[in-house]
Amino acid sequence: MASAAPHASAAEVLTASPGGPLKGAVRAPGDKSVSHRALILGALATGVTEIDGLLEGDDVLRTAEAMRSFGAGVTQLGDGAWRVEGQGGFCEPSDVVDCGNAGTGVRLIMGAAAGFPITATFTGDGSLRKRPMGRVLDPLAKMGASFMARDGGRLPLTLKGGHLRGLAYRLPMASAQVKSAVLLAGLGAEGGVEVIEPEPTRDHTERMLRAFGAEVVVSDNGPERSIRIKGGQKLTATKVSVPGDPSSAAFPLVAALIVPGSEVTVEGLMLNPLRIGLIETLREMGGDISIDNVRETGGETVGDVTARHSALKGVVVPPERAPSMIDEYPILGVAAAYAVGETIMRGVGEMRVKESDRIALMARGLEACGVDVEEEPEGFIVRGTGKPPRGGAQVETSHDHRIAMSHLVLGLASQEPVSVDEPGMIATSFPGFEAMMRGLGANIS
Repeated sequence: MASAAPHASAAEVLTASPGGPLKGAVRAPGDKSVSHRALILGALATGVTEIDGLLEGDDVLRTAEAMRSFGAGVTQLGDGAWRVEGQGGFCEPSDVVDCGNAGTGVRLIMGAAAGFPITATFTGDGSLRKRPMGRVLDPLAKMGASFMARDGGRLPLTLKGGHLRGLAYRLPMASAQVKSAVLLAGLGAEGGVEVIEPEPTRDHTERMLRAFGAEVVVSDNGPERSIRIKGGQKLTATKVSVPGDPSSAAFPLVAALIVPGSEVTVEGLMLNPLRIGLIETLREMGGDISIDNVRETGGETVGDVTARHSALKGVVVPPERAPSMIDEYPILGVAAAYAVGETIMRGVGEMRVKESDRIALMARGLEACGVDVEEEPEGFIVRGTGKPPRGGAQVETSHDHRIAMSHLVLGLASQEPVSVDEPGMIATSFPGFEAMMRGLGANIS
């Protein structure tokens, strides 16, 4: 077996092996982006917010604990059912706020905290402490917040907020996290804020702010989008139903496309137009994907998505589609490994500053499994033959859950099994991944 990682003990390795077809219907975990925002806006609001379908992965649980630190009452009532008692704002935490591996959580929380006259110190795990926070800190500093951080704006860092001034901020690059942090800070800014994004990114914050009673004005000007929010607005508690996460559903759906004889349905999946870039791309590659039972819930469109084994072909993914599927490029790389021809993925430099350098790790992992990959500064190219890759590697994940899950899916149809190290981190975004996949017939052990 080829190796792409140092030797690890059996307890530290998860292995996917080729087997029979995948069959069945499952429900994806609650959307992580919506889950983070429901907890944060619930804490900022006045009154009791009831949440159902909350993702209970490690990242979101860290955000729940952080909201307790800022003075909200946060209680789990049952499986996915939570209650947030908001006090209309944030109080100063008595201890360091540890966000674990939650990059979305810490960036949004810093934006929200900046609007209050408090001081808070943030930290995270080894991976999060390596990730740059400057893209969020720069606009917050322009609004009047101050901070002390490690070189490069990295955690641990201490943020002092309050008395913010309004800002018209043009994002240097499309980023829903930066946009959301500025909008949340703008709730407490004199004169409010305007965020101009070069191309639309996921709009869960705007949708949810409206659900909590805020006035948000969105306007399009060619490819650009402007989002304006008045300062001094107060949020009112509401009920939030969290739809299924497209980023999590990507794994069983791609598995169904590449494992012969498979047919898998993911029920209750979010179909927000700014989140289904992967489904569009897979269809362009020849993927047999259908959507049924489309409905509205909690301000989001949801439906039941079915994928069937398909002969895939390589495509050029439009760079402007990247914001709608930035977390799905690792699993798209796996689909591309089973396609005929080149799949060209460019304009995705943000992948290098996620939980890991996802471009580099995907290139190394796919190469170790016998796939022809060309790495570029802002993207990568996968050249498939239409035949199952060799597999037979133990892949280094660098504690990145999406790298791990993507290579496990690859191993379900490759010639030889594929193993990943550090599988425990999968719970950060997809608790129950192994059980769900096994329930569909996947050979993962």
